[in-house]
Amino acid sequence: MTGKAKPKKHTAKEIAAKLDLATTNRGGGKAGMADRTGIEKGGHAKFECPHCKITAPDVKSMQIHHDSKHPKIPFDDTKISNLHATVAAVDTTTSTSKPKPGVRGSLKK
Repeated sequence: MTGKAKPKKHTAKEIAAKLDLATTNRGGGKAGMADRTGIEKGGHAKFECPHCKITAPDVKSMQIHHDSKHPKIPFDDTKISNLHATVAAVDTTTSTSKPKPGVRGSLKK
């Protein structure tokens, strides 16, 4: 039991948030690298910029990146490399029953 002026050290909400952060895959580390590069099924980094090699999940995001970072070069969506197509063609011996990686994005949207 706490006194009048002594707040609790940790609330149940804080402890639950810490537990959630510790046990949920956030996309970092070795599992996250497989997800970001598209080696595993369902990777989020699908397209790669031909100029700076940064990745984006879709063509619209790549176009936004291109317009802001490479304004002097005209945008050509045929030059964008699809990482999933190149990795899937090389790695066809893997099982198709692999689970997709569970990456939870930011809650602030």
